[in-house]
Amino acid sequence: MEISFHNNMFSLLLLLLPSLSFSPSAWAACNAVDKEALLGFKRTITADPSRLLQSWISSTDCCTSWKGVACNSVGRVVNVTRSGLVSDDDDLLDTFMNGTLSPSLGNLSYLQLLDLSNLKNLNGPIPLEFGKLRRLTHLFLNSNQLTGSIPATFKHLSRLERLFLNNNHISGIIPFSVIGSLTALTELGLSENQLRGSIPATIGKLVLLTKLDLHANNLSGSLPTTIGKLKSLKYLDLSQNTIKGSIPKSIRGLSALVLLDLNQNQITGSIPSSISGLISLQFCRISENKLTGSLPPSIGHLPSIQRLILENNKLTGKLPATMGHLVTLTELFLSNNRITSKIPSSFSNLQSLQTLDLSRNHLSGELPTELAKLQNLQTLDLSFNPLGLVSIPKWFAKLKLFRLMLAKTGIRGSLPRWLSSTSISTLDLSANALTGKLPPWIGNMTSLSLLNLSNNGLHSSIPAEFKNLRRLMDLDLHSNKFSGNLDTIFSKGTDDPIGHYNSIDLSDNMFAGPINDSVLQSSAMDSITSLVLSYNLLKGSIPKSIGKLSELRILKVVSNGLSGKIPVELGDAMGLTTILLSRNNLMGSIPGKVINLNELKEFDVSHNQLRGEIPPHKAIIPVSSFIGNPGLCGAPLPPCERS
Repeated sequence: MEISFHNNMFSLLLLLLPSLSFSPSAWAACNAVDKEALLGFKRTITADPSRLLQSWISSTDCCTSWKGVACNSVGRVVNVTRSGLVSDDDDLLDTFMNGTLSPSLGNLSYLQLLDLSNLKNLNGPIPLEFGKLRRLTHLFLNSNQLTGSIPATFKHLSRLERLFLNNNHISGIIPFSVIGSLTALTELGLSENQLRGSIPATIGKLVLLTKLDLHANNLSGSLPTTIGKLKSLKYLDLSQNTIKGSIPKSIRGLSALVLLDLNQNQITGSIPSSISGLISLQFCRISENKLTGSLPPSIGHLPSIQRLILENNKLTGKLPATMGHLVTLTELFLSNNRITSKIPSSFSNLQSLQTLDLSRNHLSGELPTELAKLQNLQTLDLSFNPLGLVSIPKWFAKLKLFRLMLAKTGIRGSLPRWLSSTSISTLDLSANALTGKLPPWIGNMTSLSLLNLSNNGLHSSIPAEFKNLRRLMDLDLHSNKFSGNLDTIFSKGTDDPIGHYNSIDLSDNMFAGPINDSVLQSSAMDSITSLVLSYNLLKGSIPKSIGKLSELRILKVVSNGLSGKIPVELGDAMGLTTILLSRNNLMGSIPGKVINLNELKEFDVSHNQLRGEIPPHKAIIPVSSFIGNPGLCGAPLPPCERS
């Protein structure tokens, strides 16, 4: 037995010899055919700024002196690795090469690994000669500018285990004969190309496949039923295509699947009950399709599911009570469907749930009090459902929410005081029937970063305590009855580096008084991108300091009582794309610096008291943006009369 053991070990060593490392003195010199094949590739490279191929010199040995080249014991090249992402000790070099793939590389008959990925600017087609690389196991050509189709000669690469051609400009169909021949494949990446046609039914022959990524192409047709034969598949991403038809029942065969992404396709029909066969599934996204029908009760039998994203479909019916079995679920997105009836009380069993988004459905009825058990819930969005809440349930105070969205859910009356003791960062109670004042305790909600109370019936001035909202960055109070001046809002504190406004919308209220020039220069305002103050009772002039708001893109102050001139300093806000100042009492001329802002797309100063010639401008601005100013003239209005 001992002799037999040693004989077996000796035989094993003989088998392993070609792959073992040898000292340079034991290596044979680089094969002349292989050297010329590599030099042929180098000759097709027109730019190599990081000198990835500098060491490839004909007078030296390609096995011992050329970087990125490895040989076997008999001097045949087995590995060529010249990626644009190169790890050098602790540094990561991110570089590129210009040029094409030389057909001469097809002469590397012993090549097992070819990595020319992330070179960014390699262009042209993949040579047909690559089909001669019959020992090839790994081919990485991703993240380049390659064009043309997948060579039909790839059907000869029967040893290929990993093939990545993603992030190129490869077009045409996925050849049926190629896919059916690559039976050793474990990973296939063809994403972010311009591939069209159907997914070949021969995909079912790739039984060793663990990863299939075809996302962001122009693939159409339906999902082949043979996909259910891929028992080893763990990662399937077909998102961002135009795949039609229904999800095949054979999907039950994908018992090893961990990730399923079918987002942004045109898949129709209902979710098959066979989905329960996906016992390893952790991430499932079938959003932005045309799914119909009810969720099958079997969807509650996914024992490993963590993220379930089915938003933006046409799903109907009730939420199955069996979904309460999904105890591993952390995120559930079902927004923008047509789901009806109540939220099942069994949802209280989803103890791992962190995000629950059921917005924009047809849910009604009382919310189950058992949902108070969801102590890990951070985001709750029930907006735009006919829930008829009347008031926010008091048991909500037991939740530890960061984001609460209840827009248009039938809430009435005043804001509940228990909100003041929460850590909510996003609060959206818009489009309800809230009344009363904005309470001083709003200043206790110091975690707020977004507050939307628009489209309600709230009144009063903004309380001084509002200044305590040092983390607030987005504020929407439009379409209420708020009054007083704007100073408290504009001069609130910050909690650097956060708390600087991104957007403010105070339109359609009764705010009055001038816009204070100095408060616009507060730190809270220094990075604002959108400022909307239309339809109020504001008076005085447009502050010159608006020009110092360097991030400002949108300025709307329509239908107020503003007077004075349009300040030329407004033209210092170089990023402005929208300036709407119509229906005020503005006088003087239009500053050329303002109307000629480089990014300007929308400009309206109609119905004011402006005079003089409209300055020549590049932006296409309609006549309607200038009418109602009897003293204005010049294109696009009639020309000015010359004395």
